[in-house]
This record gives sequence, structure tokens and C-alpha cells, in this order.
Amino acid sequence: MERRRRTALVTGGARGIGAAIAAALAADAVDVAVADLDAEAAARVAAALPSGRHLGLAMDVTDEAVVAAGFERVQQALGPIDILVTCAGILLFAPGGDRPLVAETRLEDWRRTQEVNATGCFLACREYVRRAPVENPTGRIVTLSSVAAQLGGYRSSAAYIASKSAVLGLTKALARELAPRRITANSVAPGLIDAPMLRLSLDAADDAKAAANIPLGRIGTPGDVAGAVRFLASAEASYLTGVTIDVNGGYRMQ
Repeated sequence: MERRRRTALVTGGARGIGAAIAAALAADAVDVAVADLDAEAAARVAAALPSGRHLGLAMDVTDEAVVAAGFERVQQALGPIDILVTCAGILLFAPGGDRPLVAETRLEDWRRTQEVNATGCFLACREYVRRAPVENPTGRIVTLSSVAAQLGGYRSSAAYIASKSAVLGLTKALARELAPRRITANSVAPGLIDAPMLRLSLDAADDAKAAANIPLGRIGTPGDVAGAVRFLASAEASYLTGVTIDVNGGYRMQ
């Protein structure tokens, strides 16, 4: 009997780190659903993935009904979802592109950041858990946090730092709850990665200066993050749960 291919859902998968993760999973013979606010971009990324059954779809991770409907669509098209990767996220700046100080943070920006980064992650994870079988040794949740949550951030706002800290706590709660079901939950915390979010606060002309503070001497790539996610989604990582993999070139060492 032919073994069923695994299915993955990647939120925020239409560009940058999310798109690299989708490509890495597809290269491992996983059928990938690319979910993003931008449905057209999600469809383009899905269409470019290696052989397999892939799907691009619109998903607003802050909308409970939309998340549930998206999971249902993926399940109907590709089968049960084994792997969930939560990449959808935002980073808001003060007018002029500066990091807003806590005292200057607008309530609407705080709420919007938590809504996307923390609540959006929660809604996707909750929907995954509700639909997952009682026991699934190939089940994987991989959340995306940030080095900012561990260091207090430099370019990131307090709202972003708090939201990504919430992701770390949620991941540990999931890991403990899902362990009896043989489903793992882990997080990846990227450092400075050459992706659209970094370019909101760093011009290419500043890359050398930023890299000088990184022991490995360079800014990371989306592929560096995708490699960590690829490992956590694999059979080789079946005994890892509740951990955070730092992908930062040594910028933060435990």
C-alpha cells in the first residue's frame, strides 16, 4: 500500500520566509497549502512548487470563520493537515519609519499587532488541534517567533516583541497538551533575515554594518529559516517538542 503524502499549511506563505518554507516542505514530498492575505501571490507560490498537489488560498488569520473555512478547503483538496507552520505576521512602525517607544505606541497599533501575530497564530493552531486525529506521530506545529522576543528587540516595537513572546508561550502550552497525542509543537526564532519585514527598517546599504554584529558575519536568508522548519517537520525531529530553534547566526547565544 502506497504511503500517503503528508500535507502542510503555511500561513503567510506568499513571500519571504513563508514562501521559502513552502518550497522546502514541497521538496520533501509534502503537499503544501500556501495561505496568505494576497490570494494571487499565494496561488503563484503554490504553482511554482515542485511536483505534488499544492494549493494557494486567501486567509485572514485574524478572522475565526475565515481560518476555519480555509482549513476545511485545504482538507477537502489535499487531505488531513499534518504540518502547520504559522508565518503570518506584521511589524508596524511610527510615522517616519522609526521604532515607536512604549509611551508613543498607539492602542490601535498594539491591538492590530497582537491580533495578527498572537491571535492569528492561536486561531490557526486551535483549528489544527480541533481537526487533528487523536494520535498522529507525523503531526507537527511549527510557529514563527523572533529573536526580538528573546532580546527585547532593537528595531522591533514593544507591540511586536510582546506578540512574539506570546507565540513562544503558546507553543510550549501546545507542546505539553499535544504530547500524549504524539504531535509536536516547536518554534523557530529568526534573527536578522533578508526578507520583506527586515527591509521595513534596514536599507541594503546598512547590511554590512548590521552583519558586523553577527558572529557568522552575514544577514540570514529565508532559506536558513526554512531549513530549521524543514527539520522540525521531519521524522528526525519526532523527539523534539516545546523547543525554540534560534536562527540568527550567533546574534543571540544561550
